[in-house]
Amino acid sequence: MQVNPVYVESVVVLAVVLCVHMAIWNQHSWCSIALVIQAFYVQHKWDRLLKSGAAVFQFRLSANSGIVPASMVMPLMGLVLREKCSASGNVYFERFSMVITITGMMLALFLSLIALGVTRPIPTNTCIIAGLAGSAILYTTKQTLTVSEVIEVLEVLLIFVYLCLIVLYLLPRCFTPGEALLIVGGISFILNQLIKRSLNLAEVKGDPVNYFLPVVVVGSLLLGVFFALLFCFMESETWVSSLFFHMMTAVLVLGILMPWLSLFIGRHPIMWLLDFVTLNDRRLCLLGYWVFLAIVATCVVLHQNYQRQSGSKKHQASTVVRKYFHLIVVATYVPGLIYDRQLLHVASVGCLAVFLLLEYVRYFRILPFGQLLRQLLTLFLDERDSGPLILTHIYLLLGMSLPIWLFPGPCAPKGILTGAGGLVPYAGVLAVGVGDTVASVFGSTMGEIRWPGTRKTLEGTATSVFAQIIAVAMFLIFDGSINLNSTYSWIVGSITLVALLEAYTSQIDNLLLPLYLFILLLL
Repeated sequence: MQVNPVYVESVVVLAVVLCVHMAIWNQHSWCSIALVIQAFYVQHKWDRLLKSGAAVFQFRLSANSGIVPASMVMPLMGLVLREKCSASGNVYFERFSMVITITGMMLALFLSLIALGVTRPIPTNTCIIAGLAGSAILYTTKQTLTVSEVIEVLEVLLIFVYLCLIVLYLLPRCFTPGEALLIVGGISFILNQLIKRSLNLAEVKGDPVNYFLPVVVVGSLLLGVFFALLFCFMESETWVSSLFFHMMTAVLVLGILMPWLSLFIGRHPIMWLLDFVTLNDRRLCLLGYWVFLAIVATCVVLHQNYQRQSGSKKHQASTVVRKYFHLIVVATYVPGLIYDRQLLHVASVGCLAVFLLLEYVRYFRILPFGQLLRQLLTLFLDERDSGPLILTHIYLLLGMSLPIWLFPGPCAPKGILTGAGGLVPYAGVLAVGVGDTVASVFGSTMGEIRWPGTRKTLEGTATSVFAQIIAVAMFLIFDGSINLNSTYSWIVGSITLVALLEAYTSQIDNLLLPLYLFILLLL
């Protein structure tokens, strides 16, 4: 019997939703369950639109719409964060988590309405289910949020609409609808929060480290949109255009982003950064070690490119070779997580800025390195890079970094969570660095029994779970801050659920898996 992988993917997501609500039950729980049910119905309408070519935008090929797994990330994350903040007595972040929950529901509901609005014939039953879910969400919003918080949700929704129109038009075939919901929705939320804090500088408080990511994301977005629109009207592969690109990038960074960042941290960012990285010898040693690993990764890219030049022009890096970078990233993140998470936070944000800038240089063919980067990176393309952008390496960085960036420090006593929560910063390392790597390598080399309806193998999934359990044991040995408090069965169950999601999802697993493991470990 042929099994539709979309059904199994939806069942796994529903299992995660039920696990969350077994631990946390409040007025938002019925809304979350209604949302996942309506997303399941709407996903099939999106899939039909994608197959028929009737979708409003051109989405990523060879993948389903991914509405179900993407719709539940922000609502579930807001729920578990609210529970932690409520337990710690942090009222401000408890309210902030409620805003995250409702915002995620509203964005998912809006995306569903788009699909239903362009589906012909109009799916009556699906519209009824979506209407019931929307009514429940709106009623809960009215009951739980203040007027100012509702306005904040609407601001994010408005930014999301405009960003979707811009990003999906300029970058066709780069995302599925679900991936667009996650990425554009996250950027919209960050942009709104940054604007809000910029207008209320008197209320700005917290660790200066936390302001680097929003400024980098917004700055990269402004740079990309500006040059994408500009190079629609002029040639980008000339020295004049390239010089203009470098000059405008310098103006944006030095003239806008640096002063903007200095308003949040209270001093010049470069001086603060120098004091931050030279605080002790351990940080300098970590930086030196990371530079060495970056050189190793560059050598791997150059070696693979040399093999292509000396052999077949159609030579592509194998799955095993691509997973070398996962191992290098694991070797990068684990020492940072054990010894200095703040430095790792800042370094990963800086690495994201560099990756995005290099991708702009490659995409626009900016001289003198644009063509060289295009030649080097096309060696590592796979079916997920069907659009004009190459995002695989950026997704890998995001998957490893998101649990660190999202870690609820203000809601954790002394910056540490008890039980399974102690593994929350390691969610990216476990799901992507260890689990996905082992599943791909063992599945492609030794796997014989395939999961019904997919190319993934039972052997790959089993070794993935086993490898992550071993990794947890290793973290317990080397990181004394982790105290699992007899939550081993929950950890094994969470790892297994996420491994099953990896086997059946066609979305970007580097982005999706760490978020779901983050949610489960945070309970």
